[in-house]
Amino acid sequence: MEEYNVLVVDDDKEIRDVIGIYLKNEGIHVLKAEDGLEAIEVLRCHTVHLILLDIMMPRMDGIQTTFKIREQKNIPIIMISAKTEDMDKILGLQVGADDYVTKPFNPLELVARVKSQLRRYVTLGTYEKKNEVIDLNGLVLEQAEKRVSVNGEPVRLTPIEYRIVDLLMRNAGRVFSIHEIYERVWEEPSYNAENTVAVHIRKIREKIEIDPKNPRYLKVVWGIGYKIEK
Repeated sequence: MEEYNVLVVDDDKEIRDVIGIYLKNEGIHVLKAEDGLEAIEVLRCHTVHLILLDIMMPRMDGIQTTFKIREQKNIPIIMISAKTEDMDKILGLQVGADDYVTKPFNPLELVARVKSQLRRYVTLGTYEKKNEVIDLNGLVLEQAEKRVSVNGEPVRLTPIEYRIVDLLMRNAGRVFSIHEIYERVWEEPSYNAENTVAVHIRKIREKIEIDPKNPRYLKVVWGIGYKIEK
């Protein structure tokens, strides 16, 4: 793959170095930071295509850092944490992470997830340069610009959120199961995907719906899955 810049943020130097070795072996350029404040500074000075972000760090932790990054950038964020509870994973996804890996992790699996996220991120900028515009009662997706708006107001979506909206809008009216959404968007087998997909659906609703609890566009079909109305 062509060279991309991945920022590894962890207060443990050994973990930063190990991840760096595996990424460099794949031809990926590695930038490093030991906490969130340093990561923000690196982002100001360098083009970064993906961030590997530890949660438990001094000065500025991974949750605070994600909030700060999402104010300006939609680049993929993979959170890394020793915490294994579902609520910790859900919190990470809620604040804007695209994926979540628990320590101890298999470095080869982590590299595979990084490459998968990079493929999707690059796809958003280069894939199918069609000027197709889908308008579903004010919810508009412009594929050439990779842009979503509601009644003329732009909506800031993360790469994963955009791909979910793109999938559902291009197949408006069709119900997709959680597992089908996961496998089409994440491009990997669905395993315990319920919380991951549900959190991203909730975040999308918060961004495109006037009343997320009574959605106009993104509907749940109980026991089956989700759809966007025609």
